[in-house]
Amino acid sequence: MSKMKRWEIDAVGREHLALREVPVPVPSASEVLVKVGAVALNYRDKMVIETGRGLPLRFPFTPGSDLSGEIIALGAGASRFGVGDRVISTATPDWIDGLRPGTARTPAYQTLGGFYPGVLAEYVAMPEAWFVKAPRTLEHWQACTLPVAGLTAWFALVERAGVRAGDTVLIPSTGGVALFGMQIAKASGAELIVCGDPENEDRAKALGADHYIFRHREDWMEEVYRITRDRGVDHVLEVIGGSHLGQSVQLTAVGGHICQIGALNGWDISAPAMPLMLKDVTIHGIGTGSRAALERLVRAIDRTALIPVVDSRYPLSELSAAYEHLDRGPFGKVVIDVEA
Repeated sequence: MSKMKRWEIDAVGREHLALREVPVPVPSASEVLVKVGAVALNYRDKMVIETGRGLPLRFPFTPGSDLSGEIIALGAGASRFGVGDRVISTATPDWIDGLRPGTARTPAYQTLGGFYPGVLAEYVAMPEAWFVKAPRTLEHWQACTLPVAGLTAWFALVERAGVRAGDTVLIPSTGGVALFGMQIAKASGAELIVCGDPENEDRAKALGADHYIFRHREDWMEEVYRITRDRGVDHVLEVIGGSHLGQSVQLTAVGGHICQIGALNGWDISAPAMPLMLKDVTIHGIGTGSRAALERLVRAIDRTALIPVVDSRYPLSELSAAYEHLDRGPFGKVVIDVEA
């Protein structure tokens, strides 16, 4: 075992993706060597490859942040895990617990497959602190979906908004984070309102949606008011951004919470001030979550038998085809099977 395959780019742009044979890394002090089983793709990974997102990428650069694998060797002093342990990565490895690192002037954005090299490789050697134990109840191709999409939904609804049984949750999408949000909300005993395309209605209801509204209906907001008898919703998983935040503010109940996650409609968000103030609405900015929160999510998954939604799986050699699938808007996660 001296050589392995790893995806790299030498410059920004998907056309620069290349699958190369490189030496298997050797774990340094406090590092572990992980044999990668599977990697889940995120839109963020695609944006890093295509635009660089203004990050200080060091070429050749390996993309990807979400892996599940098995530890096969320990560096000197490594003691968090043992050889043979199944682990998943932490996409924001410097955030262990509590508040996210960073300052008002310079918010922290140091992630795997962004600031740090990524995980689209057969083996990775990284600090042991960058991993947590994988759920016992999931296979690699399922567990790899947790570090970004699963944790983001969990951190938003459970750790920040505090969803409880009997609450009403609005999820205006059927993307990767949204699907985890549906499952987590239902596991918490919440009533669930989902907006999406007609072809996804049956699958969303199978995941627990109590009400499904076609997202292009002109009166979709009136339908939310009707369902809630004008009370509004306790929580919104705002995965769209832009001016859509304003609609979420209008639909939120007095004392409700909005978790601002996505920016599909643009990075500049806007909302009317009057309902925001009069209803005492809390807006949480969500950017994944801490390592401790990921460990709590893993425990919850093992206790509830939650199964992540995976739309499709591709072999390591077909990364380009997998990203093309991601472009088309899958229902669930797109996963790369690294281990044959």
